[in-house]
Amino acid sequence: MKLAKSLLLLSLVVIAFSCKEDEPPAVSPDSNQAVNRWILNVMDEVYLWLDDLGTPIAENSDPEDYFESLLFRPTDRFSVIYPDYQELINSLNGVTLDAGYEFILYRESQSSTNVIAEISYIKKNSPASNVDLRRGDVITKINGSQMTLENYQELLGKIDESHTLTFRRYDEESQGSVLMPEVTLTAVQLAENPNFLDTIYTINNEKISYVVYHFFAPGPGQDPVYDLEMDEIFGRLKAENIDHLIVDFRYNGGGFVSSAVNLASLIAPGVGSTSVFSKTKYNTYLMDNFEQLRNVQTTFRAKAQNLGNTLKGNRVYILTSARTASASELIINGLRPYMDVYIIGDKTTGKNVGSVPFEDEENAENSYGILPIISQSFNSLDQSDYTTGFTPNITVKESQERLRPLGDVNELLLRTALIKITGIPTGARFQQLDRQDIGSTLDRKNRAETMIEKSIW
Repeated sequence: MKLAKSLLLLSLVVIAFSCKEDEPPAVSPDSNQAVNRWILNVMDEVYLWLDDLGTPIAENSDPEDYFESLLFRPTDRFSVIYPDYQELINSLNGVTLDAGYEFILYRESQSSTNVIAEISYIKKNSPASNVDLRRGDVITKINGSQMTLENYQELLGKIDESHTLTFRRYDEESQGSVLMPEVTLTAVQLAENPNFLDTIYTINNEKISYVVYHFFAPGPGQDPVYDLEMDEIFGRLKAENIDHLIVDFRYNGGGFVSSAVNLASLIAPGVGSTSVFSKTKYNTYLMDNFEQLRNVQTTFRAKAQNLGNTLKGNRVYILTSARTASASELIINGLRPYMDVYIIGDKTTGKNVGSVPFEDEENAENSYGILPIISQSFNSLDQSDYTTGFTPNITVKESQERLRPLGDVNELLLRTALIKITGIPTGARFQQLDRQDIGSTLDRKNRAETMIEKSIW
């Protein structure tokens, strides 16, 4: 008996000693080594392309470089690391340090190195909404400095603090551009509501609804206020017995899958809690070892506000741009088995893969957050072939004309949709522009090109 106990004790000592030998030496919690070990542990379990995980560089490397070394480029275009996990989560929910305006950058002309910024939209209840700025205004200077190809990136770094804008506005009467008084703006911690605009047009006794939705988020914090507001919007549309629905995703780069399911459930005809919206597939390690991850299906929700059965031709019109991505594309793909999804705009980004935000819950000194690609999404017919984007039924690029207010029936994308629906062409003439999009403030958002599940389990 004593011998047995001694042998057992010896074996435990040997096992414990062996485990300690296998464990890497302890490092300081605030070191790069600690961060990088955490990164590798996460990636070595959940990364979609686990069999093609890169060879890690030195453990004491900068975490951003270390993370990059693991990625399966160029197939993986979307995995990202952030220095501040909480800032990432805030941004995904629409909370950012922001003055409240978004813009797209263009080279002023082919013969000039000057850069201009055309305002895409002004956020409600923001500093920008309290000064004389409008969609379509053209910014030429930031803090008095003319933007050029050489300096515009540096100048854009100034708009997260107090700054001035020099800008011009198109004047309908003179048919020309007018220099406006300079404005001063200060960035604040701003919670943006993605429900930007909803309205109804009646043309030839046809009721056409138009909904502008800028990103997918249930609401700031734990409050699903944005999803509930979207339910209310569709409840009003249903009460009005609308005939057609136009959803504007041109500035929508994605967000949370839960909000995509919510919106899709308001649109698709005849769906309920047993109808499959999407299917999710993970890497072979996860699906082989965790039964709950082998056949993951996300179903629609039963929504009293659903108006799918009222839409003529069983069709929804989606307005897109090259920045329409991820959760927006998930909706397009998820709706296609149930109805005709008619796309007007530019070819979409092409992102059929998703992420979960990870933080190091065991090391308070590690502030990093990572959004690795961990899954691929399919619709109910197992279709997922849109890595090059969805090609529009009618191709129009917003850059082709000067911007008019969102909701204006003469605004290019909306006008194109209304003409398609009604068959009534506009008699107006519109100046065509030839300019090259070189970037946008939307590209800098953490939520750009994201399809986010809150948890893998």
